Amino acid sequence: MDNALQQVRHTFIAEARELLQEIENALLALEARPQDNETINTLFRAVHTIKGSSGIVGIETVERFAHLMENLLSIVRDGRIRVTNGIIELLLECRDHTAELVECAAEEREPSADALARGAHLTGRLNTFLPSSAQEVVSEPVLKLKKAGDAQGRLASTDPRFRHAGTSAWHISLRFGADTFRSGMDPASFLTYLTRLGEITSLVTLFDSIPAFNEMNPESCYLGFEIDLKSDFDKKTLEDVFEFVREDSIIRILPPHSRLESYIELINALPEDAELLGEILLKGGALSQTELDDALRLQSAESAQADEGEGRQAAQPIGRILVNEGMVSDELVDAAIEKQKETRVHKSRESGTVRISAAKLDALVNLVGELVISGANVNQHTRRLKDNGLFEAASNMQRLVEDVRDTAMKLRMVAIGETFSRFNRIVRDISRESGKEMHLVITGAETELDKLVVEKINDPLMHLVRNAADHGIEGLEERKAAGKPVKGLISLNACYDAGSVVITVSDDGKGLDREKIKGKATLLGLIEADKTLSDGDVYKLIFEPGFSTAQEVTKLSGRGVGMDVVRRNIDSLRGTVAVDSVSGKGTRVTIRLPLTLAIIDGFLIGVAGSSYVIPLEMVTECVDLPDSERRVDKRRGYINLRGEVLPYIRLTSFFNCAGTLIEADTRESIVIVRYAGRLIGLVVDALEGQMQAVIKSLGSVYRDARGISGATIMGDGTVALIVDVPAIIKTVEEEIETEGAA
Repeated sequence: MDNALQQVRHTFIAEARELLQEIENALLALEARPQDNETINTLFRAVHTIKGSSGIVGIETVERFAHLMENLLSIVRDGRIRVTNGIIELLLECRDHTAELVECAAEEREPSADALARGAHLTGRLNTFLPSSAQEVVSEPVLKLKKAGDAQGRLASTDPRFRHAGTSAWHISLRFGADTFRSGMDPASFLTYLTRLGEITSLVTLFDSIPAFNEMNPESCYLGFEIDLKSDFDKKTLEDVFEFVREDSIIRILPPHSRLESYIELINALPEDAELLGEILLKGGALSQTELDDALRLQSAESAQADEGEGRQAAQPIGRILVNEGMVSDELVDAAIEKQKETRVHKSRESGTVRISAAKLDALVNLVGELVISGANVNQHTRRLKDNGLFEAASNMQRLVEDVRDTAMKLRMVAIGETFSRFNRIVRDISRESGKEMHLVITGAETELDKLVVEKINDPLMHLVRNAADHGIEGLEERKAAGKPVKGLISLNACYDAGSVVITVSDDGKGLDREKIKGKATLLGLIEADKTLSDGDVYKLIFEPGFSTAQEVTKLSGRGVGMDVVRRNIDSLRGTVAVDSVSGKGTRVTIRLPLTLAIIDGFLIGVAGSSYVIPLEMVTECVDLPDSERRVDKRRGYINLRGEVLPYIRLTSFFNCAGTLIEADTRESIVIVRYAGRLIGLVVDALEGQMQAVIKSLGSVYRDARGISGATIMGDGTVALIVDVPAIIKTVEEEIETEGAA
């Protein structure tokens, strides 16, 4: 498979995954509102798009199965069968099977025997809903369209443009773009796919755009087709056939019995000579000789009027015709116009979106990081040379570098809502399997994080939601006895706080059993039996490897591996996790994560002659260390900050900078930082100002270095360590608790 076609398949697979998630969301929404026609239409469009696109790129396993789903949804949409829980359950299973087929295509492997057997079983279940002989049902919208056509037909006596042509076939004018071959597309595949939608009654191949031999590029496509197709499918279906070439190609589709005016517009829009196109339309049966003569005459007259700057008056809109005929109200027409405007806006937004591979974004961010480092180097040399003109130019360049950095980082930011929405299905399935009643409430879905963070947080959130549903929420009788609502509540929330993103997973279940957790930890040798622990310390034990208090192992939990995965994944993201629980009331798990893992605004400080960087979002203010506190042997202490007690820690002591003496005239400062609502002071030797820091990993050797989360390269080539503020705050709190216990 060549690279271009491979790229097209990758594009299809990426879009199919998004559509499959859309299908799942629509089915879950439909379960709550079975008669919601808009949701049914959304569901049908998503399945239809997967079917059509998979057929174009040659993934027949997906196309065939999606076609069966489309058949069922078609009769649901027509109102011939009612949406039931059984149909939704079946369609969810079909969605999962389609996802499996898509992944097989992504990995370029054939479906397994189990997958094939599952597909055959689902096919049989789908066929039970499909009637053996479908009767044609004329719905109210169809009758309205028929009336509209009759009203339009009555205008033929006053304006020949409104006369309908005699052909009963769709007419497709297709001019492929020059880059069709380079994009990995084969024009013949589109014609082949059209034969699956109907019968091609006329096909004329055009070569008029082929240049002279010495100007021809063998990699460019110069093909054009005029096609007549007899098909029962609608225009949207035919348009979707050309989804992958729509942007670069000229595509015109006229429905059966189109007005003569539509053919005139077609002749005007296409690049070939009008008489040549007329002959093609005549030979294909789209127009009769009389209709062709009228079309060419009117086309010639319109062209002459356009040359004279006159232009003809627009035909009366069909909406006004229907109002005048008494078939529809003004309000209905106005609503239709507004809907059309919304559709145009939606299409405009779609056309403004470009799909970019994650690898290209990562490469861009890496280059921006190097640009930031180079910019810092330029600034250092500028300050050394003390040239005003150079300083101004460097300042402008620095501003542009910051703009480029911010733009590059925004490209990596994605809303967490898509990740959150996946858990609706999990909660639903657990509810059905366990017999419990529960629902998921999502807030803050618009909160944005770095793409890499969103990808890595998926598994931890999966474990937390499963635990809440399986362990947290009680059974129906237990909730009734406790005076709680029968339906349990699980909440997912995301918000910003001091340069971090806070994600909470909470439930209104039975909460954690403190004594049970402590007893199991003692049994496993994690703590001593007589050791006094705070609630927070006890709840932290659930993150230990192999720890579980479940009485029995289920398919969802009880093996003691989930919470360990949660902590390890969050630690790898430089985040923190905390648990709070009230017996009989519920449990809340709070996760704090950095917004990005690539570039940050930092505050540069000096400690014992070395440079360190504190994330700027965590810095609240800087104050001088009081003279009374300037003692070398004092690791920690407290100061009075405007009537509040502020604990502080010396970084020289924390980082074991042995042998460092404080000179009498040294002016120490306290950098006050905030994290998770807590304030602490960091005593430093020097304040060196704001900078942009490109975060570099320290590698596995320094993974356990406490208080350091990474490093950055400064403008002069030296390395500055990035301070891990959460780890320092945690250390100080542990030391305070230890002293209190003693």
